[in-house]
Amino acid sequence: MNLAATSRHLDQCDTPQCRQLSGQVAIITGSTSGIGLGIARSLADAGAAIVLNGLGRADEIERTVAELAQLDVAVDYDPANLLLGESAAELVHAAFERHGRVDILVNNAGIQHVAPIEEFPIDKWDAIQSLNLAAAFHTIRAAMPGMKEAGFGRIINVASAHGLVASPFKSAYVAAKHGVLGLTKTVALEGARQGITCNAICPGYVWTPLVEAQIEDTAKARGLDRTRVIEDVLLAAQPSKRFATVEEIGALALFLAGPMAASINGAAIPVDGGWTAQ
Repeated sequence: MNLAATSRHLDQCDTPQCRQLSGQVAIITGSTSGIGLGIARSLADAGAAIVLNGLGRADEIERTVAELAQLDVAVDYDPANLLLGESAAELVHAAFERHGRVDILVNNAGIQHVAPIEEFPIDKWDAIQSLNLAAAFHTIRAAMPGMKEAGFGRIINVASAHGLVASPFKSAYVAAKHGVLGLTKTVALEGARQGITCNAICPGYVWTPLVEAQIEDTAKARGLDRTRVIEDVLLAAQPSKRFATVEEIGALALFLAGPMAASINGAAIPVDGGWTAQ
């Protein structure tokens, strides 16, 4: 979304109903691109101040901050390294110090590696557990006291269809995402009486620049054309035979962060075109 498109969208949605998150502060990890950025845009468009976190070139991150600021919200970028537990916690503490509150925490950052388990590199296993699972524990642990004191909080963990089902050669990712769902349910129970909800979004394949690159690489590696890679490889398990979009994930995150989702707690919601219905 470019600046002109962002400005037009703001003009169309600058009402009290659309700005339902005005005055709230949202941290979204892994939000400099892809799903995380889509969620950040949705929450910013609804009026939330945004704390971005993720990798990327400095100039690209500056452009992203400027783009979101066009939605008339405060936007910060925190470069915390979520592979380190102390840094993940400090991301949350710093947001509390800057804004005085954290209302919404979206744990989206993650990495992937594919290999047979007997060949799976130990360092890759450790990194995937640290970023995909442990980072969510550390950010939630840091956010819960302030949310409990405020009597309100929305925690959204971006898991995966692989939090519900498995695929070969993804032992670390599947294990971590299943762990995210267990963490989600536990936090939901612990925060329920203090107005805090914790839910998980479980996307299947989502159209992002990372997936676009994967299509080209897979086509070359397998000697297939683009259409066959999409339909027969990437979307083989998705009955809809279409990618979800970052806007769809962002819209669901916005709903879960909003007032009408107060009774949705501990849920794992698939956005996978029917993959996990099979």
